[in-house]
Amino acid sequence: MEQIRLHGRGGQGVVTAAELIALAAFFEGREVQAFPSFGVERTGAPIQSFVRISDQPIITREQIYEPTLLIIQDPTLIGTVDVFSGATKDTKIIINAPKNVWPKILNRFKHVYFSPATEIALEIFGKNIVNTVILGALAEHTKLISLNSLKKAIQEKFKDKGEEIIKKNIQAVKKAYETEN
Repeated sequence: MEQIRLHGRGGQGVVTAAELIALAAFFEGREVQAFPSFGVERTGAPIQSFVRISDQPIITREQIYEPTLLIIQDPTLIGTVDVFSGATKDTKIIINAPKNVWPKILNRFKHVYFSPATEIALEIFGKNIVNTVILGALAEHTKLISLNSLKKAIQEKFKDKGEEIIKKNIQAVKKAYETEN
């Protein structure tokens, strides 16, 4: 079972990112579970969201304490929140940051991938909304979900937001997927 923990701040779409991962995996015939962890936090406060993906029914309902994959949408959380809690040397990590920013992280973990998600979001959306963008890096580096399933998930999740929003999100995901970093 893949156990994914996403870290970000309130208002950055951490919950939506988890839902999109789960929806994409569901479209591929997998068992999924996605849920957030936050209380009365305000915009900008650290939050987490969780996703489980399995080929078997998922029985557990607890938070993810030992992730097989970490997604860090906001790199300013590193050093202020223990985003690496429960991670092992084999945990795959995707960080929204330029390549090789933190050599200590590279020494601690085998599978660290950097994504210029903020740069792509600013280019395509004109604002720092990285939740869908970083999922392109997830699809590319982990092969956990396909780019096509991710596109389908975006179309489903954002169908009420209009074609332009769907088009831009798919464009951003595709660019992150194709970016060598």
